[in-house]
Amino acid sequence: MKIENLKNVNTTALAYMGDAVYEQAVREHVMKSGLSDVNRLHLTSTQFVKASAQAMVIKTLFQELTEEEKRLVKRARNRKSATRAKNADPVTYKWATAFEALIGYLYLADEEERLKQLMDRAIEIAGK
Repeated sequence: MKIENLKNVNTTALAYMGDAVYEQAVREHVMKSGLSDVNRLHLTSTQFVKASAQAMVIKTLFQELTEEEKRLVKRARNRKSATRAKNADPVTYKWATAFEALIGYLYLADEEERLKQLMDRAIEIAGK
């Protein structure tokens, strides 16, 4: 997808894609760690993908982002949400959604190197 077109895409839609992309990266990371029990895989993955972990990741990474990435994160964070988080307060949920929107944007823009760089850092931060 062309970056010009992505700038007009609803950030909730970008987050929808980013959620799937990040979830796959986390599952791959957890599988490569040597776990094989499905319950342990799920519990371990949850620690990376829950809203509080994603919010912590994007707040930690924020100063490392480009100006364009920061604008996208702010736009996504400030967007009025039609959905409510099940297990997070609204502010944490907005930060998590902003993280997912950034991941979705980078994925759809075919920014593979930057996407990998940020997801590796995210997994590192969330895994501490």
